[in-house]
Amino acid sequence: MKIEVSLTPALYPFRTLTAPHVTVAIDLLRATTAVCAAFQAGCREIVPLDRLEALEAYRPQGYKIAAERGGKKLAGSEYGNSPTEYLRHDMTGVRLAYSTTNGTVSILRSADAALSLTGCFANLTALCDRLRQEKMDVVLLCSGWKNDFCLEDTLVAGAIMEKLSGSAEPVGDAAYMAKELWQQAKEDPYSFCRDASHVHRLERMEAHDDVVFAFKQDTCPVVPVLKDGVLTL
Repeated sequence: MKIEVSLTPALYPFRTLTAPHVTVAIDLLRATTAVCAAFQAGCREIVPLDRLEALEAYRPQGYKIAAERGGKKLAGSEYGNSPTEYLRHDMTGVRLAYSTTNGTVSILRSADAALSLTGCFANLTALCDRLRQEKMDVVLLCSGWKNDFCLEDTLVAGAIMEKLSGSAEPVGDAAYMAKELWQQAKEDPYSFCRDASHVHRLERMEAHDDVVFAFKQDTCPVVPVLKDGVLTL
C-alpha cells in the first residue's frame, strides 16, 4: 500500500497516486468529526453539498438542513457543524442535507476515487482497519481552511500513517511531514494545536467542547462512505 497526503483540496488534482485508490477526506474541525458523530447518533444518511443554494431542495424530501459557514451555524438550519450537538440528540433515521465551509468541499472532491471515506480522530482505528481490508493505495485529503494548509488535519493524516505503518509506504514530502509532525504531537495533539488558527477561531466562537472532543480518538467508531453523492455507513 502506498499512501500520499494532499495538504489542501487545491492540491488534490496534482496527486501522484492516480490509479484506483481510496481517498480519505479529513476535516477535523469540524466536518468529518461531525459526520462521524451524526452517524454514531443514529443518522441514516448525509448528502454533502458545497453550495448553500442546493440545501433547500432537500427539505421537501424530508431532509433536515445542517449548514455552517465560517464556523457559525446558519439561520434556518436545524443543525450546524457541531459533533457534540449531534451526540446530544437521538438522530435515528434522520437524513441530513449538509454544507460546510471546507469539509463538504473535500468530501465531494474525493468522489473520483475508487472508494471515498471520511476520517478524523473520532474514527481513527475503525478507519485504518477498513483501509487495511481494502488493500488499495490511499490518498489522505486534508480540507485545510479555504484551500490553505492547516495543522490539525495534517496531524490526523500523520496518525493514520502511524496506524498503517508496516503496511503503508509514504509517497512525497507531505506524507513524510505529516508523519513527523504527528510524532511531535501524539502525546497531546490538542495542546500541540493550541496556537493553530482554526483552533483559535472556534475557541473565540465558544466551541471549546467541540475542539476538545475532536482531538479524542475512537469516540465514534464508524466509517462513512461516499457513494453516488450520499454518505452512509
